[in-house]
Amino acid sequence: MTRRLPYLFIAGAAVYLVLLTAAPLLNGLWLSFTDAKLLNPTGGVFIGFEHYVKLFGEPGFYHSLFVTLVYSAATVAGSLLLGTLAAVLLNRSFPGRTAARTVLTMPWAVPTVAVALIFVWIYNNDSGVLNRGVRALGLDAQGWLTDTTWALAAVTTASVWKVFPFVMLVVLAALQSVPDELYESARVDGADPVNTFRDIVYPYLTPTLRIVALLMTIWSLRRFDIIWLLTQGGPVEATNTVVISVYRESFLNSDLGLSAALGAVGLLLSTLVTVAHFLLDRREAAW
Repeated sequence: MTRRLPYLFIAGAAVYLVLLTAAPLLNGLWLSFTDAKLLNPTGGVFIGFEHYVKLFGEPGFYHSLFVTLVYSAATVAGSLLLGTLAAVLLNRSFPGRTAARTVLTMPWAVPTVAVALIFVWIYNNDSGVLNRGVRALGLDAQGWLTDTTWALAAVTTASVWKVFPFVMLVVLAALQSVPDELYESARVDGADPVNTFRDIVYPYLTPTLRIVALLMTIWSLRRFDIIWLLTQGGPVEATNTVVISVYRESFLNSDLGLSAALGAVGLLLSTLVTVAHFLLDRREAAW
């Protein structure tokens, strides 16, 4: 009985994962090999790899894959940079620090729909504050969400603003683990803030930043809400990620099988990122 006790403790979590994660996942993979339609999801006929052949033969699929990778890389890099900088600044003692922490945490707490509405107002072609500022500088106003040149950058900026507080909070918690004695030693040795961060703070933050980067990458690869609310994948597919394609094929084209195949590709991307992360960790641990 003693040997079985640990398995009993994890039995509930195992059942939860099987019923609510593994079973739907396997069902989705099965659908990708059928011609199932939205109105008849269980009536699909097995067609093998036809959906995958179709996907990898369409230029639009590679474009959505490229947009997904660019969006994810930019969102992760921007949120890590902004979140880490904010955490380092907020880790210092200054009047109003608690209020500043509260204000900077608000974007993470605000619902995504509200964030989208805020940025629709900011990016508005005629009355948006961004274009007003551009005109005040004597420059031409831009269609931030309607121009293929700017749409992806605009969506990425909104995403970074939404998620960077999460990075800030996690990094801020990690900064609390840095012993005060190390800061004192650095000051005694005459180290400037840049060297102090590089040689003392950053080594403590590295494990945390890696985990956060992994989470942010997975979330960015599967993000749908803010992209759909701002551009619906447009203009002219400029912000059409793999997840947006999944939605379009499922609910607009009613092609559940092809949508499941796209979802499988997205799952593969997330899996590859996770495996690469753990392989890198194992390699560095071996050194």
